[in-house]
Amino acid sequence: MTLLSVQGLSKNYGVLQAADAVGFELADREALAIIGPNGAGKSTCFNMIGGQIQPDAGTVQFNGRDITGLPARNLFRAGIGRTFQIASVFRSMTVGEAVQTAMMSRDRVSLSIFRPARSYALDQAHALLNDVGLMSLADIPCQQLAYGDLKRVELALALVNRPALLLMDEPTAGMAAGERLAMMALVRETARNRGIGILFTEHDMDVVFGHADRIVVMNRGKVIAMDTPDRIRADKTVQAIYLGEET
Repeated sequence: MTLLSVQGLSKNYGVLQAADAVGFELADREALAIIGPNGAGKSTCFNMIGGQIQPDAGTVQFNGRDITGLPARNLFRAGIGRTFQIASVFRSMTVGEAVQTAMMSRDRVSLSIFRPARSYALDQAHALLNDVGLMSLADIPCQQLAYGDLKRVELALALVNRPALLLMDEPTAGMAAGERLAMMALVRETARNRGIGILFTEHDMDVVFGHADRIVVMNRGKVIAMDTPDRIRADKTVQAIYLGEET
C-alpha cells in the first residue's frame, strides 16, 4: 500500500530550479532515503513535503489525502511526525515533562495549575520513553543531556501523535560516528514496532545504505535514480556524481 505519493513537485527561486518535477512513492512501513550532493534539491523537496516550503507545482498525497502545501501543524494532526537536522526540544523541562507537554498539545489540553504537565498521561509518556531508551533520564532536564540523547528526545516528541509517517531531516547530524548507526537502528526498530514509514535525508552513507529499504538520488533538482541500496551503490551515474565525474 502506498503511504506517501509525491508527483511533479517543483520549486523555483528566480532562475534557480531547486526542484524539478520530483516524483516518488513510499510504501507503508518502508524506509526511503533521499540523498544527493550539496545543492541537489533534496532539502527543498523534503521541506515542501513537510510544509515548510510552498511548492510551485506538483502534489503530495498522504494515505490518499492531498496534503500539498499544508502547514506543519496540520500534518502533525494528520499523522505525520517530524524531526529536524538540529535537535530542538524544551530545554528547561525534564525529559518526561517535554514528552507530556507534547502529549497535551496532541490532545489539545491546556496547561494550568490544576493540570501540570508532569501529571498528564504519565503511563503513556513512560511507555514512549522506554521505547526510545530514555526512561532512566525521565527526570533529567533536557539542557543537561548529551546531544545524542537530545536527538532521542526529539524522536520521542515526533512519535507522540502516533504517526503513520516520520519525516527525518538528517536524523544523525551532529552525532559522533559511533552513535549514528545506533541511532538509526533505534529509529528503524521503533518504526517497525509501531508500523511507521520513514522518509529521511542523510549525509552519512553508512547510515543510508545500512538502513534504507530504497534510495532516491537527486542532482540539480531532479531525481536521477531510485532503487534498492545495492543497485544504487552499483549505479554508474550515481557513482559519477559522487566522485565528481559527471559530464
